[in-house]
Amino acid sequence: MIIYPAIDLIAGEVVRLHKGDFAQKTTYGTDPVAVARAYADAGASWLHLVDLDGAKDPAHRQTTLISRIIEGSGLKVQTGGGIRSRADVEALLSAGASRVVIGSLAVRDQDTVAAMIADLGVEAICLAADVVRPDQDFMIAVSGWQEASTMTLADFIEGFLPSGLRHVLCTDIDRDGTLTGPNKALYDIVKAAYPDIRLQASGGVKGIEDLDGLGTDGVIIGRAIYEQKIDLKAALELGGPQC
Repeated sequence: MIIYPAIDLIAGEVVRLHKGDFAQKTTYGTDPVAVARAYADAGASWLHLVDLDGAKDPAHRQTTLISRIIEGSGLKVQTGGGIRSRADVEALLSAGASRVVIGSLAVRDQDTVAAMIADLGVEAICLAADVVRPDQDFMIAVSGWQEASTMTLADFIEGFLPSGLRHVLCTDIDRDGTLTGPNKALYDIVKAAYPDIRLQASGGVKGIEDLDGLGTDGVIIGRAIYEQKIDLKAALELGGPQC
């Protein structure tokens, strides 16, 4: 299981939001390059990097800083936040990102994203299946998690399987930044239905015990590392080879 330590960026600072709410922000540092380098020193191979400024307003995307983090840490980086077009994806890949995470655009313009998976390669794109559960079904959230779409999680994933979809990051928004534990039942359902998908879990990880039996191919860990509830080295050892 790949451990993806996370850095969320606002105005160049390392932050975490509670359930994606910009009004509930905690700042954990002012030097994201140093934070990323510390992750690399602990043995991480990958970094999950979210540009929250870009998510709010693509005109404020922090591409230059993202490139500095990649160069300064030597980590492979998957990054996203407010991806609106193929040009946005290509700019991040050109800046050194290994993989770009796409959410709302995949809901609104499936054809464009499907073409990117086919053209840029299945390793270059990760779909962000950010879900809420207003009723019985898990529904995909859009617009920076501010609204639920009318698309179910299953329909979202299945729409991209013909294009060769390989990577899916599934976030239970109700658990994001809460330290209440990941939604293992949700991930078991998704992995059982789509065994060939490389599934990443995100949201709620509070301790190393949450990694035991998680059943996904990767896991995003943010706040639990910042607040020293998880030792990253121990998590990496538990996860196994981080290629």
